[in-house]
Amino acid sequence: MDLKLLLIATLLGAFSCGDGNECINANAKYCGECIQAGAKCGWCKDPNFLKQGETVSTRCDEMHSLIKRGCDDDMIENPHGKQKILKNKKVTHRKKGAEKLKPEEITQIQPQKLSLTLRSGEPQSFNLTFKRAEDYPIDLYYLMDLSYSMKDDLENVKNLGTSLMLEMSKITSDFRIGFGSFVEKTVMPYISTTPAKLLNPCTGDQNCTSPFSYKNVLKLTSDGKKFNNLVGQQHISGNLDSPEGGFDAIMQVAVCGDHIGWRNVTRLLVFSTDAGFHFAGDGKLGGIVLPNDGKCHLENNAYTMSHYYDYPSIAHLVQKLSDNNIQTIFAVTEEFQPVYQLILHVTVKTKLQDNIPALVFIFWQSLSSEVILENSKLPEGVTIAYTSRCKNGVVSEGESGRRCSNISIGDEVMFSISVTSKGCPKLGKPEHIKIKPLGFTEEVEIILNFICECECNKDGVKNSPLCHFGNGTYECGACKCNEGRVGRQCECSSNDVATEDMDRTCRKDNGTDICSNNGDCVCGTCECKKRDNPEERYSGQHCECDNFNCDRSGNKLCGGHGHCECRVCVCDPMWTGNACDCSLDNSTCLASNKQICNGRGECECGTCKCTDPKFQGPTCETCPTCPGVCTEHKECVQCRAFGTGEKKDTCERDCSYFNLIKVKDRDKLPQPNDASYPVMHCKERDANDCWFYYTYAVNNNTEKEVHVVDMLDCPAGPDIIPIVAGVVAGIVLIGLALLLIWKLLMIIHDRREFAKFEKEKMNAKWDTGENPIYKSAVTTVVNPKYEGK
Repeated sequence: MDLKLLLIATLLGAFSCGDGNECINANAKYCGECIQAGAKCGWCKDPNFLKQGETVSTRCDEMHSLIKRGCDDDMIENPHGKQKILKNKKVTHRKKGAEKLKPEEITQIQPQKLSLTLRSGEPQSFNLTFKRAEDYPIDLYYLMDLSYSMKDDLENVKNLGTSLMLEMSKITSDFRIGFGSFVEKTVMPYISTTPAKLLNPCTGDQNCTSPFSYKNVLKLTSDGKKFNNLVGQQHISGNLDSPEGGFDAIMQVAVCGDHIGWRNVTRLLVFSTDAGFHFAGDGKLGGIVLPNDGKCHLENNAYTMSHYYDYPSIAHLVQKLSDNNIQTIFAVTEEFQPVYQLILHVTVKTKLQDNIPALVFIFWQSLSSEVILENSKLPEGVTIAYTSRCKNGVVSEGESGRRCSNISIGDEVMFSISVTSKGCPKLGKPEHIKIKPLGFTEEVEIILNFICECECNKDGVKNSPLCHFGNGTYECGACKCNEGRVGRQCECSSNDVATEDMDRTCRKDNGTDICSNNGDCVCGTCECKKRDNPEERYSGQHCECDNFNCDRSGNKLCGGHGHCECRVCVCDPMWTGNACDCSLDNSTCLASNKQICNGRGECECGTCKCTDPKFQGPTCETCPTCPGVCTEHKECVQCRAFGTGEKKDTCERDCSYFNLIKVKDRDKLPQPNDASYPVMHCKERDANDCWFYYTYAVNNNTEKEVHVVDMLDCPAGPDIIPIVAGVVAGIVLIGLALLLIWKLLMIIHDRREFAKFEKEKMNAKWDTGENPIYKSAVTTVVNPKYEGK
């Protein structure tokens, strides 16, 4: 097999392990490579550690695995990182009005410098304390647009110095103020370059000063009156286009610290304009193509290279402001607020006409109420994690762990910072990173050192005779072969890795399988393949052995009480058997009377074999057919099978010790002759005089079983339907009889009355000539006058 193909196959095998043991997956060839694989990885430097067929990379594994495989703890290389605080000045505790301190004597962050030694994958953590000092010095530089559109606002600025001094006295007793102005690049088409316009760029009778890019009018000073006087002498200028060259001015203010007079204190820059801005690329309009170099070019307090360098880019400008710890306040008109906020992430926005001293005071309050940590660029492979512990016990992690909000001046907050490396960046050369609160000049300097090699590497012997006549360096118990050499002792050249003669020695008993199909023949020696499971390994001269094909018990290799060596279980003490599943400990066979198997059996492999068939259980104490068993389990069987009885409310708690199996009738219950273990038949009566039938037994798995007939045997009750039907029928018949009797009596009574009437009628003597009651309806009237005529 070609060496390159072998290496590729080995790498693919390592990657195929996925999320397995990172130490095994690293396939480390020497100790330094091993400890870089992960924080859990150790290297066994015992020369006799490797078994036949195991590769050098087998020395690299997790600590517990190496110890388990027989490597002494003092023979394992497992270095750990460390840390050392180099400068740890305590944060300053003082009140406003106390003894005045120089800026360099005030400490707001602790510690100031430390050294971390990092082991790959092992984090090193330290605590950082921050306290916003009271009466901390402040430098404020006012940068103003002096284009013609700002004419009205220049008048408002002329008394700004005194106002700012009064306002800032509420914050600090050490305040300095400076002033600068800007217009535009002094080339076409930004300004008119005609001689007259260069002298006076304004139209009409307006008297304006010549256009300029940026002027540092007043270096930072504590004299507010001087500020007012110099600002009062300023005149408006003019340009042609609407955007201004303010970015050129900001860049010079940021990088020209000596000219501006910045101290190592809080630095504020107030940028005032009523227009937009030019940025990188706009200089091409004036024939300026050189990118801004980010350096100071002030001569006689004026920017001299505006015609030579382009405007700075936004990212470049933000970087320079951050590098010089300058917090910027953009006082812009309402029209341009969205532009500055969107592009520059404006910290505070306001209308130009707003009260500038009040604006600065509000900004200072917001700046003081929040601290945000930021770090410099990290080396490749190094990560950093923050955990903040703010006021009132608030703890935050992740990105929120960088900041603490709602803090007041004088409040002390703490951050836990964890630094982790992966591998060995830049061949182990020390790196420097810095952590600082955003907007502050103080910072923590961290020196990063990396553990790339083991301690035993120092004792390595180059060209050692142990490595086949000096073909490698013997270090940490193994040979680190020179280039072009392979094998455990570097005994082969890479060009002779696979030959027919060498393959012959890799075949067991002159068979056809090379390394039992479980490895590769390298330099006439079998190097066994690795398994996906890092705990499983092939070994042996021909990779014929493994530690995972032994007998199992309880789905555990060697019953979990031994280890597998060359497919044979080697049992732990007090265990025996092919699968180490037979315990030699008799304590599990002791009954409650301290007798082995209750005197009724023999202890075999930690389990009692009862000699008396009536007794069962792990200690031969259970007798399912003994008197009293039925009564003992009656209540539990009743509550679980039928939900009744005295234990129905506590059934789940008290009666879960047996397996309940319901059957349809008594014929389905287990019979003594059918089972291989004793069965007790039970018949019990409940509170309703109903009988229920069940059996109780302890099976061969020492499990308690209860078979119960799911129907109760209750006494036959009265036949309700005939009774009800009879009662109903009786009521109906009685009713009908009573009605018939009543009808018969009425008929008899009526007949008697009629007969009586007939009799009285016969006895009556009536004048039948005329009915005395009858009166004729005809009335006859006779006229007397004609009577008789």
